[in-house]
Amino acid sequence: MNADELKMIEHLPLVALRGRVLLPQASESLFIKRERSVASVQHALKGDKLLICVAQRDKDVSKPSVGELYELGTIVSIANSSALPDGSIRLLAVGQAIVKINELIEEDGVQLARFDLVTFDVEKGSDDELERMVERLRKQAVRYFKLDRKVAKSKGALDRHKTPLALAFAVLTHLRALSVKTLQEIFSATSLNKLLVRLLGCLEEEIERLQTDQRIQSRVKRQMESDQREYYLNEQMKAIQREMGGDENAKSEMEELEAKIQEKDLPPAAREKVEKELRKLKMMSPMGAEATVVRNYIEWILSIPWSERSEEKKDIGAAEAILNADHYALKKPKERILEHLAVHSLTRDLSGPILCLVGPPGVGKTSLVRSIARSTGREFVRMSLGGVRDEAEIRGHRRTYIGAMPGKIVQSLKKVGTNNPVLLLDEIDKMSTDFRGDPSSALLEVLDPEQNGTFNDHYVDLDYDLSQVMFITTANNRHQIPLPLQDRLEMIEVSGYTEVEKLNIIKRHLLPKQIERHGIEEAQIKWLDSALKLVVNRYTRESGVRNLERQVAALCRKIAREVISHQAEGGEINTFKMRIDARQVQRLLGAPPYKFGISDAHDEIGLVNGLAYTSWGGNLLQAEVTMMEGAGKLTITGQLGEVMQESARAAMSYVRSRSADLGLEPKFHQDCDFHLHFPEG
Repeated sequence: MNADELKMIEHLPLVALRGRVLLPQASESLFIKRERSVASVQHALKGDKLLICVAQRDKDVSKPSVGELYELGTIVSIANSSALPDGSIRLLAVGQAIVKINELIEEDGVQLARFDLVTFDVEKGSDDELERMVERLRKQAVRYFKLDRKVAKSKGALDRHKTPLALAFAVLTHLRALSVKTLQEIFSATSLNKLLVRLLGCLEEEIERLQTDQRIQSRVKRQMESDQREYYLNEQMKAIQREMGGDENAKSEMEELEAKIQEKDLPPAAREKVEKELRKLKMMSPMGAEATVVRNYIEWILSIPWSERSEEKKDIGAAEAILNADHYALKKPKERILEHLAVHSLTRDLSGPILCLVGPPGVGKTSLVRSIARSTGREFVRMSLGGVRDEAEIRGHRRTYIGAMPGKIVQSLKKVGTNNPVLLLDEIDKMSTDFRGDPSSALLEVLDPEQNGTFNDHYVDLDYDLSQVMFITTANNRHQIPLPLQDRLEMIEVSGYTEVEKLNIIKRHLLPKQIERHGIEEAQIKWLDSALKLVVNRYTRESGVRNLERQVAALCRKIAREVISHQAEGGEINTFKMRIDARQVQRLLGAPPYKFGISDAHDEIGLVNGLAYTSWGGNLLQAEVTMMEGAGKLTITGQLGEVMQESARAAMSYVRSRSADLGLEPKFHQDCDFHLHFPEG
């Protein structure tokens, strides 16, 4: 259908396309799914099989209005169509001409468009210029076809297009990289001359892009081996960056390492070492195993805080307030800690003794150290030594070993990012020794103020200053700490709590925390002191408060269940009331497992009370003895150590030596056997 026939048409059904533009003289398959578009196609099939296809500005709009469509579209003729089972239509459309949409109208549920035919006229007096542009367009199109392997065309494919406009549409058909917006700008030209100028500009940009891609591919292929795919991709990225003019934000790995080394404040020895390793890394293949080892080493050196430090607080009053707020009682440990902080504030020197908090579990040793860190403004890091039996855990592995890493000291400093944290060495009495070395001996250098200024980790292999680190250790039993280590530590006894202290700890710390954790803070619960004392005395037997907190948590869980039952009956949580007394405690927690304060009504012959002390606290120890006919044999039972057995034999010798004073026969032991039993031992 020619242009004159198209001008006679008043309106045509319209189909909106998502992200596509149909060009004149081009044939394309379309799948029409939207209900409005299907109605337009069916209307066209009943008539002269003509449609207007126009691109949407926004792909996500299902029913676009005039303002949501581009102004320029394409009249297409339907060459073939077929209905699909899902209600959609597949059709073969052939572009006819470019039109400008003026108005959209609705007739019988079909969207129709009024339009004006767009004619690209030649500017007057520009015939020579137009001829030169057409010739240049043919030459550039041939260059493009040669560069783009996806377009299998040649100069002969362009010869059959006789008019400049037909040639322009043929070239546009193969420029598939052009966006909808760019095509609309080309079609908006008011003359054929301007259309060709815009088309030539787009074509030359595509040629330049293809030539750049080819240069990148050639440069990359000269710099890599065929079997090193990862290396190939890295070099390709470098070549892309060079073609883009060198993006400073997209640096190679080596450039990033160099920049980090320059930015990092390193000691002279460390800088010399890491620069030497970087030069070695540049000469290695990136795929080699040794390159990974060297790269990891450089990254470790750069991640260690050589000069980064926290700003310390010197307010002793504030420190004392924090310690008192976080912990109840512990008067002597607090005083010694404040003295330590005061001396450090005056001298700026940590060369004094290393503090070691010794006490049974659950008395607050670790949390006390955490409060020290908070009160001094330092970072806190904890390093557990329980079960450590390898010296390399402290000093690190040598880099010659597979999977080598720095020791836990260096790893802890990397974690906090400062060189003056509070470093807690927890459970220092539970280290072991075997064929892999003695970690307690490795700690001698760390904890000795005269030596730790030049601590040398085997992996880092550089002197590191640990003198600014505040080391604090904890232990349950001082007798299990190796003697050389004890010589470098100042022991601070953190003993257990009395009944009154435990009662205050429950009220101030444990109970508010557990009530909030179990979501019952809005309930109206009254806690009696008698109930809390019962929990302290008859449901726990410990020096610390760890099991005590578990019992308080168990009470809160039971109460939370009753709160839920109350809500299920229609009540609100703030209307729930409960009075926790001794009877309620026994109802919720069951029968008390321990006796407390219950003395025997009568004296028992052969039974005596004693006291025992362990690293977990103290306990009442009863000794039972019985005498029977025999030959003077002494039997001792119970899980007793050698010291207790020797004490029992010494007691027997004492009784024999004082037999006259005690009213016994001198040879009473020869006709009797004695059995000594420790039930709690």
